Amino acid sequence: MTVVLKMLCVLLCAVFASAEVMPMTDFDLEKMGGKWYLVGFATNAKWFVSHKADMKMGTAMLTATADGDLDISYSNLKSDGTCWRMTHLAKKTETPGRFVFHSQRWQNDNDMRVVDAKFDEYALVHTIKTKGGVSEVLNKLYSRTTEITDDLKGKFRQFSLDTGILEENIAMLPSNGECSAA
Repeated sequence: MTVVLKMLCVLLCAVFASAEVMPMTDFDLEKMGGKWYLVGFATNAKWFVSHKADMKMGTAMLTATADGDLDISYSNLKSDGTCWRMTHLAKKTETPGRFVFHSQRWQNDNDMRVVDAKFDEYALVHTIKTKGGVSEVLNKLYSRTTEITDDLKGKFRQFSLDTGILEENIAMLPSNGECSAA
């Protein structure tokens, strides 16, 4: 019973820590646009443990819409040479830098916040994914290049730990080829 209570406390702390994560104050939708490499991935989701070793760097194309939403297109080159692709239209909220969307593929609701960025270098994105009343935290580190500094890796690691993610669930993704444009 004590173990169950401890786990419940850890989960509650993670949820409360995530609820406090706010978008950056000087978010700029236009500067967020363009091509990004997904170089860091951290989550408290159970599926991650069995998939972490196979994950590789992917790309994301972010495009601001006329309505102030964010069109997100992900692609990842798989080991067999085929491409895995996914798109979302993240709808703006009243808070700049915060977007919401429903994933058809995963059937979950997403509350996404751009918490830190130097738009010509990196962006740190925090997402709370909810499905069936259960919420999971997902942090992503995007970079304009495939190479990142140790300082940036450290910043991503510390942010992930601060939002309730265990050290072993923080991954810097290895370089990978890119999918051709579709």
